[in-house]
Amino acid sequence: MSMSTVRVRFAPSPTGYLHVGGARTALFNWLFARHNGGVFLLRIEDTDRQRSSAEMTDAILDGMLWLGLDWDEGPFHQADGFERHRADVYRLLESGHAYRCFCAPADVEARRAALGPTAADAYRYDRFCDREVSAAEGERRAAAGEPHTVRFRVPPGTTAWDDAVHGRLSFDNGTIEDFIILRSDGTPIYNLAVVSDDLAHRITHVIRGDDHISNTPKQILLYRALGHEPPVFAHVPMILGPDGKRLSKRHGATAIGEYREQGILPTAMVNFLALLGWSPGGDEEIFDIAELIRRFSLEGINLKSAVFDTQKLEWLSGQHISRASAESLEPLVTERIVAAGLATREALVADRDRYLAVIDLLKVRARTIPDIVAQARPYLVQELEYDPAAVQKHWKDGDTAQRLAWLRDHFASVESWDAESLEGALRALADEIGIGAGKLIHPLRVALTGTAVSPGIFDVLVVLGRELSLARIEAAVDALEAGTSG
Repeated sequence: MSMSTVRVRFAPSPTGYLHVGGARTALFNWLFARHNGGVFLLRIEDTDRQRSSAEMTDAILDGMLWLGLDWDEGPFHQADGFERHRADVYRLLESGHAYRCFCAPADVEARRAALGPTAADAYRYDRFCDREVSAAEGERRAAAGEPHTVRFRVPPGTTAWDDAVHGRLSFDNGTIEDFIILRSDGTPIYNLAVVSDDLAHRITHVIRGDDHISNTPKQILLYRALGHEPPVFAHVPMILGPDGKRLSKRHGATAIGEYREQGILPTAMVNFLALLGWSPGGDEEIFDIAELIRRFSLEGINLKSAVFDTQKLEWLSGQHISRASAESLEPLVTERIVAAGLATREALVADRDRYLAVIDLLKVRARTIPDIVAQARPYLVQELEYDPAAVQKHWKDGDTAQRLAWLRDHFASVESWDAESLEGALRALADEIGIGAGKLIHPLRVALTGTAVSPGIFDVLVVLGRELSLARIEAAVDALEAGTSG
């Protein structure tokens, strides 16, 4: 095959959702293709018809599109290559690289068991049909409809390759039994199907998880028996949980769709996945897609297994949210605000400029989209609910109502409703009545947001606007004077 154009593939099995490990494999292939100006191909390996489903296929495609991993060719379906797979099996039969095996599974198991418990564990198929059944007899029995499999005849010697991650790897062929490539029902085994597909799709590099290393010598033997040199293999170390064990459901969410529901930004997820086993060569951790494409290389993939750190993912998501524009965050935030019943789409559209300002104000304190929604309530509802703990802490002083009333009057006289002017007015009042500015800022925050925590108070005033800010201060004064603040 020509190596002039990089051609890689992601080939998930539609027997489950797109999980973290698969998503990282897809990302590494996609980044490698984009970095090299190559082709990224998507192939659904659905030959296991009983376990595969259209629902899972749709979920995988949806997850990839959410991550931004668009494909150049496909999605192809492995099941559609059934006739080609069979044709390649017959080519191997004709060339003498494979033979028909009429041994029933029970017969093979009996011969294995006869060796005794110690030797049975190391048993490999004893080539009974290769020795006892000639090719002509095999053809005759097959034509008569006798059930049989097709096995690949493993040659003596060693199978070795230069792995782009691990370096030189080799397997003694004597440890590999004559493996089945076609089942008795006429369907191909994975190793045969994937080699046939990769040849048909002219794949130049196979980037996949370490769990496939044991399949690689078998696949290399098949490539060469079919008259082709194998592609470049790059086996990526596995992803582990914080306890050092292989990542699984017990460590939390593993399906990509779950992180989408949690409100993690897709750009943050891509950034996080890229750093699971790949290093740019420095201490940098925050990357956008363009920079990842520019920097990615197979040489940067680590040999050591990566550890999935949920806290780091949330931190990265916060970094990406804080750097994102309000316009790009708005659809994600709006969907959840409407679902939470905080506002209607129509109301948000009607007050779009202020709404975008709210998002800009809140995004720096958020790690997920729901974090923005949780903070947004005071900026969207008409009437506040005062947090009892905030009231107890910051409205306990008997002078609070009077101080807020004076602050309302000072703000009302401010000509320009901007942060600098408002801060000047508050500090002037604090000096005038001989208290620290904090004695005004903390009660004011409760008056404006109902809580003890918010972005910078002067930014809050600007986003709320003159009319609403003054109205909320007035309402706080009334509540304090009436003793109804909680």
